[in-house]
Amino acid sequence: MRIGLLSPNMPPFDTPEASRAIAGLAERHGVDSLWVPEHVVLPAEYRTPYPYAEDGRLPVPAEWPYPDPLAWLAFVAGLTSRVRLVTGMLILPQRNPVVLAKQAATIDALSGGRLELGLGLGWFREEFAAVGVEFADRAARFEEYVAVLRALWSDDESFHGRYHDFTSMRCYPKPVGRIPMIMGGHTVASARRAGRLADGFFPAVADPRALFAECRAAAEAAGRDPDGIELVAEAAPAVPERVAELRSWGVTRVVVYPPQVPVGVLPEAFAEFAERFLRPCADL
Repeated sequence: MRIGLLSPNMPPFDTPEASRAIAGLAERHGVDSLWVPEHVVLPAEYRTPYPYAEDGRLPVPAEWPYPDPLAWLAFVAGLTSRVRLVTGMLILPQRNPVVLAKQAATIDALSGGRLELGLGLGWFREEFAAVGVEFADRAARFEEYVAVLRALWSDDESFHGRYHDFTSMRCYPKPVGRIPMIMGGHTVASARRAGRLADGFFPAVADPRALFAECRAAAEAAGRDPDGIELVAEAAPAVPERVAELRSWGVTRVVVYPPQVPVGVLPEAFAEFAERFLRPCADL
C-alpha cells in the first residue's frame, strides 16, 4: 500500500526548519507522497457551512497558516529525490489554468516527474468572492480548466472554450510525463466528474464505497476503464487494520496525518510512526 502524508506544510510544520525535517523524514522512511491543501484566504466571519463538520465551522481560525501548495512543493522538491509531490486539494476554479499549466510543468520538470495535481471544486463562497471568481459557475470552470491544462501539456497546445480560447500556443517546459490529476469531493456529482475526467479519486468521507461505485460507473459510461482510476482514501484511524479494510474496497493509496509534535522531537516520533504504521502497511 502506498502511504501519503496529509497537510505536512501546516502547523506544527509551517516553518522552513520543520518543512525540511518532515520532507526529509518522509523520504527516509519510505513515505509515498506529501499532500498539501489550499486556501488562499480564510474569512474571519462567514456564512458558508464547512461541509466536513457537523457544526459547519472550520476546525482552524482564520489566522491559520496555509502556505501556497505549489510554492511549498517547489521548496521541498529541491530537498528530496523520491517522494511524490501532491496538491491535496488545489482549488482549480480559483486558478488561471494557463498560468497553472506553466507552474505545474515547471515543478514536475525540476523534480524529475514527481508532481501530481489533486484538484477540488471549492466550497467556500466568501473565498471565491475575495479571489474574484464566480461561485455559481465553478463546476463549468473546473471541467474546462482540466482540458486547458491537458492541452498546454500536449503537443497540440490549442483550446477553444467558454473561458479560454487559443491556438498553437507554446508552453515550455513540458512535464516529464503525464501529470496525474486526482479529484476530490464528497458528493455524487464529484464522483461522477472524477469518473469522466480524473486519473484518481479521493472522496473526503468516512465510508467512500458508494462514491467509488459512482465514479466507476461514470467512467464506464464515458468509455473509460474504471480500473485506470486510482482510488484514494484517508486511513482514520491510522492503524494497519484500517488500511487493510480500505484495501479490500479497492483503495491502492491511503493518506494519514504525520505525528503532530514539535520539530525538536519529530525524528523520534516519526521513527516510532514508521515502525508502528508505515512498515506494517507496506506489504498490504
